[in-house]
Amino acid sequence: METVTAVAALRARLDEARCAGRRVGVVPTMGALHEGHASLVRRAAADCDEVVVTVFVNPLQFAAGEDLGAYPRTPAEDAELSARSGATVLFLPDEAEMYPDGRDGVLTSVAVPALAGVLEGASRPTHFAGVCVVVAKLFHAVGPCRAYFGEKDFQQLAIIRRMVRDLSFPVEVVGCPTSREPDGLARSSRNVYLDPDERAAAPVLHRALREGRALIAAGETDPAAVRAAMAAVVEASPSGELDYVAVVDPLTLAPVERAGPACRLLGAVRFGRARLIDNISADGSDGDRPG
Repeated sequence: METVTAVAALRARLDEARCAGRRVGVVPTMGALHEGHASLVRRAAADCDEVVVTVFVNPLQFAAGEDLGAYPRTPAEDAELSARSGATVLFLPDEAEMYPDGRDGVLTSVAVPALAGVLEGASRPTHFAGVCVVVAKLFHAVGPCRAYFGEKDFQQLAIIRRMVRDLSFPVEVVGCPTSREPDGLARSSRNVYLDPDERAAAPVLHRALREGRALIAAGETDPAAVRAAMAAVVEASPSGELDYVAVVDPLTLAPVERAGPACRLLGAVRFGRARLIDNISADGSDGDRPG
């Protein structure tokens, strides 16, 4: 695996690969890689000849008071996991390479407001604009490719798909199933913030989503009833502060008027320093075990 730190060098390497007929895949990350990221890299390696893992903690997607300074950084471990999982290139730019005029010197905005102003966007109103800017820059650096994202960040996946479609990026966005711990907790870099008691309680969000799915499977069509049932599961837990639960259309992220198997169930819960998100399909088509 080759480590590249400059956009120009990355672009030259991948242009040469494509000229040789090699298919390029990219897994954009903020580092602190775990088994969930490894599953994305393995999927990319199964599909593509060149697999780029990008590691960049993007300051534009952190608001004042969020955990930019404390966000976990594990560069040696990230390189080892990337290589072991099948990456051929590790793109490791610094902030000056990504934002030559500094983070405050970025005057161009990229946004999908119709999808970004709800759910996570309601709690973190500047977050997805920062995500879109950095992903757009990474796509321009990588060039035509397949890009692999986890469904755990379902709203982010929907926004990136729309950005790619609207702006005609030569990128195929591939969504991959959420990677989970044995007790159902969605793997996340922020799970390291959980103390032992919080870690024991954290799977309650997944249980709440499954309760909503079970209710829909039993014939409930009132989304308010489904939301209430999911919220009740979280609120019965000894720890965890509910931010939201939602029943939405998976394409538009709009609340549905009638719950059914085609819906997506999402939620966010705070445990101390960690704010955890999760989602499942109402029909289990995402591979989440029914029940």
